[in-house]
Amino acid sequence: MTAILRILLRRIALLVPLLLGIVLFVFLVMRFSDVDPASAFFQGANPTPEQLHQFREENGLLDPLPVRYVDFVGDLLHGDMGISVLTRSEVVDQVTTALPLTMQLTFLGLGIAVVVSLLLGVTAAIYRDRLPDQIVRVVSLTGVAAPGFWLALLMIQYLAVDLGWFPTGGYINPNDSFTGWLKTMTLPALALSLPVAAQMTRIIRTAVVEELDKDYVRTAVGSGLPPVVVVGRNVLRNALINPLTVLGLRVGYLLGGAVVIETIFSLPGMGKLMIDAVKNGDPAVVQGVVITTAVGFVVVNLVIDILYLLVNPRLRGTS
Repeated sequence: MTAILRILLRRIALLVPLLLGIVLFVFLVMRFSDVDPASAFFQGANPTPEQLHQFREENGLLDPLPVRYVDFVGDLLHGDMGISVLTRSEVVDQVTTALPLTMQLTFLGLGIAVVVSLLLGVTAAIYRDRLPDQIVRVVSLTGVAAPGFWLALLMIQYLAVDLGWFPTGGYINPNDSFTGWLKTMTLPALALSLPVAAQMTRIIRTAVVEELDKDYVRTAVGSGLPPVVVVGRNVLRNALINPLTVLGLRVGYLLGGAVVIETIFSLPGMGKLMIDAVKNGDPAVVQGVVITTAVGFVVVNLVIDILYLLVNPRLRGTS
């Protein structure tokens, strides 16, 4: 069994207690919150104490916490996230409806962040301490200091309201109009991705600079290989190992930032779904969104770990 396979199996085995811990945390937070599921279910109906007690008894709310947790995990394994007290519909149906848009926004933002940070980071490293490097440093520092919601408001004001290039909000399904979908997603994706791109630019620049100073690079260039070939074939492959691990953490920022960005641009994704559930006192929807987002973050980091194991030359050569 290779070293990569052993590490991969160990990472996958750790997912089970991690996911159970996430579910336990969300379960306890929601159970000790001020929101009463029974009162929320009868919201605006003035239920009698007998009706509230009957609802709690029928839904297991009077059982001990360990029993309720086991039942909750069992329901999740069967795809049951509960019933929305606001719409009386299955939470899993609302989540599966909102999740695709959030994934579109997250991965579109991730793609923009990767492309921009690679271009700027490598350019700054190649021209270090010269004008292009200084410009990239200023731009990246500005991007790190600028929060995504502030960028979103600026883009709406100047690019949507003043210039009219993009809509101020809303969503168009790509099956209906790809051009319309691209217009509605461009500003949200840019607002979400630019802070991450700025952070990754600084990390990539540092990693590439360290790699360019190594002896094998000077030897390869001295032997007559074009610098472009050396950078593209050797330097980038080795320098991007550590930034790749950092990228997994930044995906968590993208998922969390989507909550705010979707609300600003009125996108019917997971973020808007959770904000509406919090405002309307819908605990089942809140915990469904939080658990789904947390599981997505864990899965994405597992994929990043797998990519790291595959590109790390010290592990590729072991068995």
